[in-house]
This record gives sequence, C-alpha cells and structure tokens, in this order.
Amino acid sequence: MTLDDQKKTARKAAFARRRGAFDAQGPGAGGLLSEVLAGYRGTPTAGFMPINTEIDPRPAMAEQAAHGPVGVPVIEAAATPLKFARWAPDTPMIEGAFKAQIPADITWMVPEIVIVPLVAFDRRGGRLGYGGGFYDRTLEGLRERGPVLAIGFAFGAQEAENLPLEPTDQPLDLIITEAEVITISRPA
Repeated sequence: MTLDDQKKTARKAAFARRRGAFDAQGPGAGGLLSEVLAGYRGTPTAGFMPINTEIDPRPAMAEQAAHGPVGVPVIEAAATPLKFARWAPDTPMIEGAFKAQIPADITWMVPEIVIVPLVAFDRRGGRLGYGGGFYDRTLEGLRERGPVLAIGFAFGAQEAENLPLEPTDQPLDLIITEAEVITISRPA
C-alpha cells in the first residue's frame, strides 16, 4: 500500500470517528482551549472557522480577541502557505476557497500561536490534515521567522496510532481536545 493509500485509509477512519464525536459532543467542548489561551492573552493568535464536523474554536477565539489580534486562515492559491486575516466575533464573513469562511474585508496579521484543525493526531505531535499541505507550509514558514506555538484542536476520538507521516509534516506542540491537554515533549 502506498503512502497516499495509507493516508486515504487513515483519513476515512478518522472522519468517521470525528463524526461520532461531533454528534455526541456536549456544551463547552472548547473549554480547555480557552483555559490554555488565557495564559497567552495579547499574543497574536490564529484560529479557524470550523467546517463540517470540526470541533469549534470560535468561543476561545472570541475570548482571545478581547485581548489581542486574532486571525483566520485564507487560502490564496493551491500549494502555497496560508495567510491570516484579522477576525473578531462581529466580523462580516464571506465564503472563501474550500468553502471556508473568511473576513469580507481583509487586514493581514502574523500569528505567534496557530490553532490547527486536523483529521487525526497522535501523541507525538503528528497531524494528519486534509492533504493540501497548507498548514505544513505555513508552520514551516512561520517557524523560520521565530517561535510559533502550534496547537492541534480536535476531539479526543480523532487520536490515532501509527499515522502515515512524511518528513515535511510539521509537528504540533500541543494538542487540546474536549477532555485533555496533551503536551508534546521533544528531545533537546
């Protein structure tokens, strides 16, 4: 089985688990994300507008926006890094690429914290995304500029073992689910 086939199989299983977790979620799924971000008030932060069955980071993003800049991703073209547009809870939104909501009027910002959506994750900071490589290119570029905290935000049911990863996949620094905060330790 090729790596692409392995990724396709892993994504299919993860989407099914995510659907079940989405359907069963109770209120306050983003509570731990809010708690973690409270320690970073004022730090430029990028979140995401949830699509389909993704866990919703917007309540935590709204809290963060009361203290400093918050952005959401904008896809400008295939195979390019994401850019981030300023967002607040009352920002008028329009449909962008891949049906993701983006601000109607764009003011760019550069985040130091990136809340990353995902399809599956492992406890080593591995992340399986949708396959476009947008976050991998983005995190790589941001990390070349300086420190960036990459926080994977997902339902615990999206955890997997033995994810089919590539050397270009950018690791997460933290993973936050509705039930726990997973700190990734890396060798020094």
